[in-house]
Amino acid sequence: MKKILAIVLAVLMVAGCTVAFASCGGNDDTIKIGVSGPLTGGAALYGTAVKNAAELAIKEINDKGGLKNGVKLELISYDDKADGNNVATGYASMLEAGMQLSLGCVTSGAALEFKKLSKEDNVFFLTPSATADKVPEFDNGYQMCFADSNQGGEAAKYVNSLNLDKIGILYRSDDAYSTGIYNQFKANLKEGITTVDAAFTGEAPTDMSAQITLLKDCKFIFCPIYYTPASTFMTQAKDIIATDAVYYGCDGFDGIESAEGFDISVIPQKVSMLSHFDSKATTGVAGDFVTNYTAAYGKETLNQFGASAYDCIYALAGALNAAIDAGKEVTADTTAEEMCKILQEQFNGDYKFTGVTGTDVTWQSNGYVTKTAKYIVIKEANAQ
Repeated sequence: MKKILAIVLAVLMVAGCTVAFASCGGNDDTIKIGVSGPLTGGAALYGTAVKNAAELAIKEINDKGGLKNGVKLELISYDDKADGNNVATGYASMLEAGMQLSLGCVTSGAALEFKKLSKEDNVFFLTPSATADKVPEFDNGYQMCFADSNQGGEAAKYVNSLNLDKIGILYRSDDAYSTGIYNQFKANLKEGITTVDAAFTGEAPTDMSAQITLLKDCKFIFCPIYYTPASTFMTQAKDIIATDAVYYGCDGFDGIESAEGFDISVIPQKVSMLSHFDSKATTGVAGDFVTNYTAAYGKETLNQFGASAYDCIYALAGALNAAIDAGKEVTADTTAEEMCKILQEQFNGDYKFTGVTGTDVTWQSNGYVTKTAKYIVIKEANAQ
């Protein structure tokens, strides 16, 4: 880590710190929370939502006086472009900027790199959206999102209830997120359901004709993929796949209706997903979040990635407040290692959290979250 940090410092001296991370300098009287995610590129909708929602939560908390002891929070964000190769540089720059705890990474591939670095320095992280089972492998890592094994299992549970005898599956074979959910889904699918499996590679394939040919006779297609390839597939398949077919995704579908260059209204099929957040909510804490987020940032990046990040900040603040109540010293000078011990005690104890994405949320000792999944319809089938 020291070698990486030395290299990064040399780069920053030449390039300027604002190139590397969002909060250069910052406030020395705040607890600094890092987050690494795609702010540019094909998954930018996710990273932008996470950054926006985390900043919204921090502003709300700070406007009310910060933590119980008056200490306020600050976000440090880094654009990793959803590429694990960029994580080490970003991690080192955020650490140099004073990161004491973190939201980890937005995407699974990047998070698998982040977890190794954060373990070396005992930086506690609670990721909003990196779902790979191995993300919380070490005792400093936790998830607010469902792990792939949970997503795959929950998705299979829903499909098992539909009495289908044949389904299609569209997945990305070179992506940890997609293959992780795919494997768990297949493992939990009940006997008697035949699957037609269509795989692709790459973040944003431009030609999905081979996959469409494989899946053209399927009336239900499970898609554990991100919104960019999903929107390409749906657009190219809209006149080939049966109009009464159903697309069913996981959290990677979130925000697909706002994907650049994609008009979901021309897709005749029903589009749905497994989620822990309903972006159409109008009441309760979820409704308040929707109202406040759209007022600040509009609807384009309103998705469960942001909702989960919003909950991460409040869950971390709640855990720190619980630690303060228990007599722990939590200040802007608390080291990352000390902060990790404080938060581990809370998350491994009887700490519960209620927020936008769930009520009575708890965490298992392996870092996995326990809460209820929802079936969300993004778009009904077009009227015939």
